[in-house]
Amino acid sequence: MIFCRKMPNLVMTAHPSNGGTVTQVDSIQHLPSPPHPPTVDGASESGHHMEVVKERTPQGGEWLLSGIICINILMLGCALVSSSAFNVVAITPVHRQIFLITLLVLTMLWMLFYMVVTSRKDRAVLFKDRHAGPVWLKAGLVLFGLLSFLMDIFKIATYVGYLHCDSPVKVAYPIVQAVFLFFQTYFLWFHSRDCVQLHTNLTRCGLTLTLSTNLVVWMAAVTEESIHQTEITNLNISVSHKLYRANYGAKKCTCSHMACETFKEAFYYLYPFNIEYSLFASAMTYIMWKNVGRIVEHHKHYKFNFYVKDVFVGPVAGLLLVVAGLVTFVLYKINILKEDKEKRNKALLIHFIMNIVIVSLMSLSTMIGCIIYRLDRREYVSDKNPTRSLDVGLLVASSLGQFIISYFSLVATVAMGAQGYLNVLNLAWAVVLVVEIGLQNYFIIEGLHREPINVMQANARAFQDHTEMANDVEGQISRFSISKKPSWKRRVLREVCAFLLLANIILWIMPAFGARPQFDHSAEIYFYNYTMWNAIVNIGLPFGIFYRMHAVASLFEVYLRD
Repeated sequence: MIFCRKMPNLVMTAHPSNGGTVTQVDSIQHLPSPPHPPTVDGASESGHHMEVVKERTPQGGEWLLSGIICINILMLGCALVSSSAFNVVAITPVHRQIFLITLLVLTMLWMLFYMVVTSRKDRAVLFKDRHAGPVWLKAGLVLFGLLSFLMDIFKIATYVGYLHCDSPVKVAYPIVQAVFLFFQTYFLWFHSRDCVQLHTNLTRCGLTLTLSTNLVVWMAAVTEESIHQTEITNLNISVSHKLYRANYGAKKCTCSHMACETFKEAFYYLYPFNIEYSLFASAMTYIMWKNVGRIVEHHKHYKFNFYVKDVFVGPVAGLLLVVAGLVTFVLYKINILKEDKEKRNKALLIHFIMNIVIVSLMSLSTMIGCIIYRLDRREYVSDKNPTRSLDVGLLVASSLGQFIISYFSLVATVAMGAQGYLNVLNLAWAVVLVVEIGLQNYFIIEGLHREPINVMQANARAFQDHTEMANDVEGQISRFSISKKPSWKRRVLREVCAFLLLANIILWIMPAFGARPQFDHSAEIYFYNYTMWNAIVNIGLPFGIFYRMHAVASLFEVYLRD
């Protein structure tokens, strides 16, 4: 094996005690340094452990084949998904579903080979990446997987009613996808932390196949869900009617049972969960791909403890926002479908005001959190972590979708003069949304890169236990006695994290379940024309929805670290 020439990173951590935490962690970092650094033996004798991370230098050929497979599958899938959505003559959804079935079957065959052959080989998986596959990510994968499975059941029940006059492939696809959900969830639950050392080229190709399959399934779900939610107002023709004809055939093809319409409407409401499942699985697969050939040696690792005490204002304020947001969302969905223009404008007014209030409060609380981080003197984490790098990359990349919509909306509203209260509110919403996302990204990235509190506490104990520096440090350590109550900085940061977490949940629920003010408010449609604005929203909005869910997960991790 080939190893890097640089020295391995030595990270000292310890299990957090069952008691409290150091009240003034900031000052601990400024204790006098020991005359001689603690040795490895000394650290192990004092109850601490050493973690050694050695990165094997990847050669271009090892990644090239898997990268080529991923790019080609994604490009072909993107072309088929796009053409089948808007061309019901040459390329139909049946062709797309045959392609997806092929991908799903090939991916399941590779997963079966990995679980039965590769993972059971001696010395195949000697190392586990403790940062990969956290419990919250696995729990989200299972939850979204169950709801996606329910969506497939509703699809099967719907398409069975059209078997007498339509292609059986439309029944086969949800059946194969339901089996794939079980296979993949099981695979990622038990193997997401593997650092594979054998069959590396085959494993990389299999993982990129899995990654590409999930992304193509995601693209197909986003396209169908977006078209279902879209309506061409100036032509008074529903785009979803085109999709309906493509999925169920011509008008002469009628369902053979009475529950078709009910099942059809039900599985469209479950599309957001299937979209999130595909993205969760893609993230976990990418981490596995990065960990192929990676060597990580560790004996023990610190655990994050979840505490809800001493946190009150953030959760209560967040829950109030969630309840208020749900009420306004229901009112919006009820009134926006009515033909009365006044009621539609009232629904938009309430929706805009509620979103502006939520985003403004989030901006204020995030600014407070950023100020606390500026006052905090905790060191930055220096060890290499593919999981954390992916989290930051996904956070920034997915936020670009909402940035695109906001800036296009801002330009259109300003160019048209922002006349009328709805245009003014739309402009205000676009501005505060850009500010909020920028501040929240900064807050989350800072939190993910700061040294966890329990690691700081472990380092303090390491200094205290070292005999050579006991006389120099003992007097200063005693001032920072362990207390059951966290410092005021930690309490404020936890309040901010809890509030932002719940606020992001309601901002995910509203667009995920059909709130589309971008189409109900016609200013941008008149400015850009429908075709261009439809493309902007249908590209940016799915990324914006994923951004909110990913922000929830990242904020939960930041909460645990503070």
